[in-house]
Amino acid sequence: MQDKKLIRRTKIRYRIRKIVTGTAERPRLSVFRSNKSIYAQVIDDLNGHTIVAASSKDSGVDAKSKKVDQAVAVGKILAEKAKAAGVTAVTFDRGGYLYHGRIKALADGAREAGLQF
Repeated sequence: MQDKKLIRRTKIRYRIRKIVTGTAERPRLSVFRSNKSIYAQVIDDLNGHTIVAASSKDSGVDAKSKKVDQAVAVGKILAEKAKAAGVTAVTFDRGGYLYHGRIKALADGAREAGLQF
């Protein structure tokens, strides 16, 4: 069962990555979700480097709160770091995950903090 889910998500991820790329002006916001944590990074694909990154393991996130609330906090932290680095607009790469729950919460948190999608 687990292998089928992983294969399905990988196929979806590759299908998304054929379309979504990050440039210096509009980098890609990539999301990875594990069972315990959520990670996000803003990537410039043309130069091949990560501009900023945030995760639920960072110090600004309450580890005892709900996972959806942690995702919102990660989105806000990432948006603040991105604005400090001069990034105002991104393309969203959901990484093969469905756009609901923690993925949607992270995106909403980043939008609340001023990041444009």
